[in-house]
Amino acid sequence: MIRGKIKKKATRFHEMNILLVLIVLIISLALINNRFLSFGNITNLLRSTSMIGVVAIGMTFVIISGGIDLSVGSVLALSSVIAAKLMVSGTSIFLSIIISLASGILAGLLMGIIIYEARVPPFIVTLAGLSVFRGIAMLLTGAKKVVGLPENFANFAVIRVFDLPGMAIVWLLIIVIGVIMARYTVFGRNIYAIGSNSEAARLSGINIRASIYKVYAFCGFTSAVAGILMATRLCGGSPSAGSGYELDAIAAVVLGGTSLTGGIGGVFGTFFGTMIIATISNGGNIMGINPFVLEIVIGVLIVLAVVFDHLQKNK
Repeated sequence: MIRGKIKKKATRFHEMNILLVLIVLIISLALINNRFLSFGNITNLLRSTSMIGVVAIGMTFVIISGGIDLSVGSVLALSSVIAAKLMVSGTSIFLSIIISLASGILAGLLMGIIIYEARVPPFIVTLAGLSVFRGIAMLLTGAKKVVGLPENFANFAVIRVFDLPGMAIVWLLIIVIGVIMARYTVFGRNIYAIGSNSEAARLSGINIRASIYKVYAFCGFTSAVAGILMATRLCGGSPSAGSGYELDAIAAVVLGGTSLTGGIGGVFGTFFGTMIIATISNGGNIMGINPFVLEIVIGVLIVLAVVFDHLQKNK
């Protein structure tokens, strides 16, 4: 109990620090270039970041549990392709979305089953998933983009709710769901316990099998949600969509304070981490900074975040 409270305090402390960094970054960019805080730029930033932001929420739970998921980009692409092909074939938008979400959940659940039952490291299983699910997406489409989606579906990418992009609203809903799951459910408490010490969690009566199944299924779900958002933005299903998202999501999660060894982290931290990466990229592009330089900056920040996490654990 005491250890749990200490870890919660550590998580809140890091979240406040990363929020402060984000605020300073936003103010600095606004002072350097007044275009940064323009309504159009902020709207575009939120819209373009929402997909990786949604994926990162699912990744947060996986890493807190002590695992990793390298297949999220491929599951995104597969879900995007499935939704697009169903709509093009005449299936209703609603049913297409449900089937697409189910495919993401099934993909995640399948990996969770293999990880637990076969005792194969998550890195290996999800690395295989990265290849398998991308390959299925390519086979389903002949490696071509699926076009001809219903106009009502494609228009969601530009819809605004309370002056916010509809895609950002979806991201916000996933964040709310993530916070509720992490803080107020037995499932949330269980994955923190498993990530801290899986053997102690087992001895305390936690169903490790069910928790692992659920955490990867949820990550598959968030990847599928991002895939549907990607389909609306591209006005089609692309089998190459989401390439590299696994690394971007891990970067956002780590920068947000979630420990790669498990047991520590939170959804708000991931949100702040995602926004810092997006803000650096967006602000750098506005100022005409070489994108490769921006990648170096983001990489250095990630290393610093990991070093900070290591120092905190060894105090």
